[in-house]
Amino acid sequence: MSNALKPVLNADELNSYISEVYPQILEQYPGHYIMEVSPGKVIVRMDTDERHIRAGGTVSGPTLFSLADMGGYACALSHVGREALAVTTNLNINFMRKAAPGPLLAHCTILKLGKRLMVFDCSITSGTSEETIAHATGTYAIPPNRG
Repeated sequence: MSNALKPVLNADELNSYISEVYPQILEQYPGHYIMEVSPGKVIVRMDTDERHIRAGGTVSGPTLFSLADMGGYACALSHVGREALAVTTNLNINFMRKAAPGPLLAHCTILKLGKRLMVFDCSITSGTSEETIAHATGTYAIPPNRG
């Protein structure tokens, strides 16, 4: 599927747009930024530190969930354009290993992009290892064309 998809926004445009339309996510979970956009794919990085740690010294589940959700939002926006009202309709996540503080990468792939829905897959890894820390699948609702 990804070979047939063509991004309409690059990483810099996405970072700028998200900071404009959704600045509170960057306040609540600082350190998110889109690193790379390619046909059907996005890589989002989040630099985690003590603000993101729960008891036991691991990155919290809500932080990992947020990273996966940001990856889905970036996939949607990068391929449909400036649609701030694209919203999560479903997100399932499996936590597979302990996530130590530091850089985390969400490798997101669009599985299907239709007129109203986008389905994606996301694998979260540490910036220092390729082992999957968490795996998520999700769906975003795309607003109908209002133009």
